[in-house]
Amino acid sequence: MTLGITDLTTFVLGTIFIVLLPGPNSLYVLSVAARRGIGQGYLGACGIFVGDFILMVLSATGAASLLRATPWLFMVIKSAGAIYLAWIGFGLLRTAWTMWRQRREASSEVMPQIDQRRPFHTALMISLMNPKAILFFVSFFIQFVDPAYAHPELSFALLGLIVQICSATYLSLLIFAGARLAAGFRRHRRSSALATGSVGCLFLGFGSKLAGASLG
Repeated sequence: MTLGITDLTTFVLGTIFIVLLPGPNSLYVLSVAARRGIGQGYLGACGIFVGDFILMVLSATGAASLLRATPWLFMVIKSAGAIYLAWIGFGLLRTAWTMWRQRREASSEVMPQIDQRRPFHTALMISLMNPKAILFFVSFFIQFVDPAYAHPELSFALLGLIVQICSATYLSLLIFAGARLAAGFRRHRRSSALATGSVGCLFLGFGSKLAGASLG
């Protein structure tokens, strides 16, 4: 046992699997990198890191238990998250339609409005607008922390660091993959419009899924 962690190997393997699952966080970072380049992609990734850190701190301090004890609060947060993801999806669909109509105009480059603003803040909001993530962090972390350990904060810190390292590695791969797609998108505006529209549809799907989530 290391710093109060009961099964470090299982935790690392589980974290890798969970990080690899597709979701709005990774999809948004990939989209930003493909449209705006590596630097902007990492700005979005930093927003994800900060959002995950906040959720992990809330989980470690027991704040997530408030959602279980207060169903109406969970519903409010869940609804806000679903609306926000849907708003991003509709914004991307509008951008895709504009790009499709202007696909023959090589002189202008149309960027999604959400990317033109602040990738860090948008990614941070995407990360935080998911109450299921808080509940997940609580249930997942608790399984690997020894309740008899004298300094559980060290256990949570190490587990959180592992999650962030896995997330940073995966998002870096997506960022560089997205940057490689950027050149192709600039040459083929029709493909860029279709890709942007597809991402918009996926965000609408994420919002719909979140709207139907329950405390479980």
